[in-house]
Amino acid sequence: MPAPPPTNAVFTTMSSKAYGMLAVLCGALFLDALDVSMKGVALPAIGTSLDMSTSTLQWVITGYVVGFGGFLLLGGRAADLLGRRRMLLASLMVFVIGSTVGGAAPNGEVLIAARFVTGVGAAFSAPAGFSIITTSFAEGHIRNKALAIFTATGATGMAFGMVIGGLLTDLDWRWVFFAPSVVGLAAFLGGLALIPRSPRPEGGAKDFDILGAVTITATMVLVVFTLVQAPEVGWASARTVGSLVAAALLLVVFTAIERKIDKPLVRLDMLRSPALVRANIAAMSLIGAWIGVLFTMTLYFQDYRGWSAMETGFAVSPVGLVAAVLSTRIAAPMVGRFGVERVVLAGMTSAVLAYALLQFLTADSSYAALLLPAFLLIGLGFSLAYGPLTMAAADSVPVADQGVAGGLVNTSFQIGPALGLSVATAVNAANTGPAPSEVLHGLRVALAVPLIFAVLGVLAMLPALRRRVVAPAAAPLAQEEAARG
Repeated sequence: MPAPPPTNAVFTTMSSKAYGMLAVLCGALFLDALDVSMKGVALPAIGTSLDMSTSTLQWVITGYVVGFGGFLLLGGRAADLLGRRRMLLASLMVFVIGSTVGGAAPNGEVLIAARFVTGVGAAFSAPAGFSIITTSFAEGHIRNKALAIFTATGATGMAFGMVIGGLLTDLDWRWVFFAPSVVGLAAFLGGLALIPRSPRPEGGAKDFDILGAVTITATMVLVVFTLVQAPEVGWASARTVGSLVAAALLLVVFTAIERKIDKPLVRLDMLRSPALVRANIAAMSLIGAWIGVLFTMTLYFQDYRGWSAMETGFAVSPVGLVAAVLSTRIAAPMVGRFGVERVVLAGMTSAVLAYALLQFLTADSSYAALLLPAFLLIGLGFSLAYGPLTMAAADSVPVADQGVAGGLVNTSFQIGPALGLSVATAVNAANTGPAPSEVLHGLRVALAVPLIFAVLGVLAMLPALRRRVVAPAAAPLAQEEAARG
């Protein structure tokens, strides 16, 4: 995600101190990336232990997503105005506390509440960590290298989340929560020692758009909550309609606040950018489709075919492994050559092909012949689309608004999973039954949801084919990668 050049970079070379600070920031991001995939593989064991139904079980994932997506814009603005180091350390402690409570939860209600709190902590740590990199490393090769390492960490977390989650679940599903608490505490202690203090931001709290932040956060939380509950209570129910009306009214209030305030949280005219709209739609579809597949395939592997959590983790891990290996090797050079939106389009097309393959799922589908090719294509899709989507959002607005654009697209990265997971779960529940053939039918119908999501992402990015290629912000990194061979 491009950002304005820092005025006083702390590091101009990759010194041992620079690597130490980067390790702390990567550790915090690793936790965020690890979370959903690690918890996903543990869902069947959690449901059995705490007597949670399938529809309730999705809230172990969705609760985190609601907290993360709902508070991202607030978290980004808080880091800018209240201090990035301070917000990162505070949010890491929130993450540690939430994860620890989740591991000790005696019932589903406590677990879901803890997941929401953990998501809120991640919403403040993610933008703080990113902005520490962009303001601490000098513009050019050193910052590009730091960002490449930082981005690859997210892919690595995804790669090993299922495997680590499977190993821990085989011991006891509660370790899926306790282990991240230990890592989060280590990151907190490392941050205290290795992240340099910086001067308090000018303006600080007095420039904080509190009313706007509270209003848009309430809006986002209510929207996500309504979307994930609608399939269960009914799209036309009074509860769903009333919640959507309330969210619309909150959005009107937010718009009025942003028009009157001198330093708004979001400058409204940037929302008129078609490229920004396309990037956000594609972001929702990319992650929403994947989380829907992750939830459905976990049920297929463990509940239908009787695989262990560890076997499930290894089965799905090629997605993250491909993304971890290729995200820093092919995406940047391709962006420099073909343009960021065309690379995103290629990634979304790869995802469509993968989800089309999964439509042929049977009771005894061959892993090597069907499932592995699908997972490899999904990994390729992430390699081409995930990082470039943030670039596409930032390139669509002026430099001064790139940080907000990045916050918006990251919010879409969180809304997508909430919507994709809720719709896939509802479709599965509506089409399944007690007989094995009925269970398989429900899973296959649910897998149509990610395919539809991915197709919408492709349609959103199709206008890129009609646009000439413009050298994007990632071009310098692409040239450096090419020069190094």
